[in-house]
Amino acid sequence: MTIALRVENLSKAFRIATGPQGGQLLGERLKSSVKSWWDTLRGRRLQRQEFWALKNVSFEVQAGDAVGIVGRNGAGKSTLLKILSRVVEPTSGSADYFGRMGSLLEVGTGFHAELSGRENIFLNGSILGMCRREIQKKFDEIVEFAEIGPFLDTPVKRYSSGMYVKLAFAVAAHLDPDILVLDEVLAVGDAKFQKKCLGKMKNVAAQGRTVLFVSHDMAAVRRLCNRGVMLSKGQVVKTGTADEIVELYLATEGDVARPNTWLAISQVPRSGGNRQAQFTELRFSSGQEAGIISGGPLHVHLRIHAEDNLVVDRVAVALYDRHGMKLLNADTAPMQQTIPLLQGENEVAMEIESLPLLPGNYIMGLLLSKQPSTHFDYIESACEIEVAPAPDDGIRPTNDGFIRCQYRLHPIHTAPLPESTPRIYTL
Repeated sequence: MTIALRVENLSKAFRIATGPQGGQLLGERLKSSVKSWWDTLRGRRLQRQEFWALKNVSFEVQAGDAVGIVGRNGAGKSTLLKILSRVVEPTSGSADYFGRMGSLLEVGTGFHAELSGRENIFLNGSILGMCRREIQKKFDEIVEFAEIGPFLDTPVKRYSSGMYVKLAFAVAAHLDPDILVLDEVLAVGDAKFQKKCLGKMKNVAAQGRTVLFVSHDMAAVRRLCNRGVMLSKGQVVKTGTADEIVELYLATEGDVARPNTWLAISQVPRSGGNRQAQFTELRFSSGQEAGIISGGPLHVHLRIHAEDNLVVDRVAVALYDRHGMKLLNADTAPMQQTIPLLQGENEVAMEIESLPLLPGNYIMGLLLSKQPSTHFDYIESACEIEVAPAPDDGIRPTNDGFIRCQYRLHPIHTAPLPESTPRIYTL
């Protein structure tokens, strides 16, 4: 097998200040600056300490592999990709890759705000080491994929975040890199764009190119990747198949949310939406002090911040298994009921009368949109909830599935039968 990427004992340290830094107000910052200047005159220097974002990270990636890099916020994923993309220098160790690398680390990385979309396509291609003829050959495909035709000659500083990332992804994916590096590329954009991205990344991998994909979306990691690397506190926990890494991440890093408690979700990674209205907090309960019970009710209260007065007609609460399969979707779309949102804070509540799921842990997803195609907010993994057994459930097999159903045993025959007569039951 051909090695596309080799990382050996890679470490990165940042120096952070530990002295008083002041608050966010201008007066506090001025006060802090004056104090720092006075302390310097008196020979008292600001204390600093080292923070190791990465520590002795080693792994190899074979050519043609699609590798998902997972871990909590602060695990070192983005730092790793920045070092691989030559944006950040490592403190020690080495990271060598073989071939041409295309990177999309943040929305619009490598774009010049004053240049148009057309000019930035050629600029990014040049950064990747491509000649003008190569870029022109792919130009129409890039524009079609990015869906920015009418705005091609508009400065990108006037683009929305969704337009920005569409063009940035299109450039990175279509200019034939040997290694494609993507950091949370699906966090911006609508569901249609997300599907296009996954399809393009699969095509890139199928052509024998290598993909490095950082995401909090475990379902996307499973769909796209065949290999995985899990990081925790700047170190490699495990490398293996994508399924193995996702299972380990969910088992060790997932947090089960507590019922009857407001959970802040403003910073949870998004799978789509223009964010003109977005979920900010959620609280779930059974309607009582107890937790969520299999077969019992589930009440979900959602706080929504709207940038302006607007109307939505679709609020959905979905529950997924740990593999990303949707098991339940309480969606208001069939109700054909509009929901007016006022500028600022709003609150809505969803009630599921009887939760048809067996005991276990499930991922809650949320959707806020207006039909037919305007998505305001889409979170595929807002939190993890635990469903407890019902008091009268008794003992169930461990491989009992997911769906709870009502059933009863009815013997057809009550009298003894000859040995040759089959016994028939209905369930």
